[in-house]
Amino acid sequence: MTDSAGDGTEERLTYADTGVDIEASEDATAALLEAFGSDLTTEYAGLLDIGDRYLALATDGVGTKLLVAEAIADFSTIGIDCIAMNVNDLVAAGVEPVAFVDYLAVDEPSDDLTNEIGEGLAVGLEKSGMTLLGGETAVMPEVVNGFDLAGTCAGLAGKDEVLEGEARVGDVLVGFASNGVHSNGLTLAREAATREHDYTDEFPPNPERTIGEELLRPTEIYTDLLEPMREHGVRAAAHVTGGGWTNLLRMGEREYVIEDPFPAQPVFEFIQREGNVTDEEMHRTFNMGTGFVVAVPEATADAVVAETDGRVIGRVEDGESVEIRGLSLE
Repeated sequence: MTDSAGDGTEERLTYADTGVDIEASEDATAALLEAFGSDLTTEYAGLLDIGDRYLALATDGVGTKLLVAEAIADFSTIGIDCIAMNVNDLVAAGVEPVAFVDYLAVDEPSDDLTNEIGEGLAVGLEKSGMTLLGGETAVMPEVVNGFDLAGTCAGLAGKDEVLEGEARVGDVLVGFASNGVHSNGLTLAREAATREHDYTDEFPPNPERTIGEELLRPTEIYTDLLEPMREHGVRAAAHVTGGGWTNLLRMGEREYVIEDPFPAQPVFEFIQREGNVTDEEMHRTFNMGTGFVVAVPEATADAVVAETDGRVIGRVEDGESVEIRGLSLE
């Protein structure tokens, strides 16, 4: 991908400029865990030893994608996002999601809002094979302006099913396509998209859709990868979310050479052009077409590809960076 962020005459947007500093957020999370003496077993989920298995928990929300849904009054897909952002983290740890609880905070009750969110949650639960155990709707007009949606996912894994979590030199990287922006980087995407447009404007690459509809494409759910991952010895996995392609570094201090990533959907070119965003910032913020990556021994990589809709996108070498499309991300 060539740098198509404009001629430099228009202000360049970065994720930090729009109010989200990924490094500061990660430092704050690390400080919180240190204060409580927490020792996370994996990069994506906390594990509790319950005898012959682990109980895993992950929690996440939909973020400022909610503001796009609110702007065009379409809440039908954000429940899917809430499920996906949680279950994909468990899958990245090698854990099977089994149950979910949601938390909806609103400034005032709305049957239309809750019904549409419920529809999306139902779709996400079916796709991920989970059960909804319950949830909470809190009406807090003095705390919340609009609404917020989050959830917690519980999963189970045998002691030998949790991924090793460390890629090895010589491993092959198999990638799986995203469905667009998913649920990270929306603060930057929204700022870029609305510089010269409204959410209800036609999406230039596809006039049959609006910009808002394109940004609301629901996050892919990757639970169908669990069985082939376990069967063919996947060592580590990365859910490509906040932090973009630097998430691969969560698979260990290696060099991840990406030779054949999935193509970035047109929405990314639109965001980059409208926000005058650099290639590096795009790859540090968004998934850029690839939503999930696994590191697998070379001997079994073809079997993983044959049983999934993934493809070989690169390899693992000595070093500590992500090399993709002429960029070196550390």
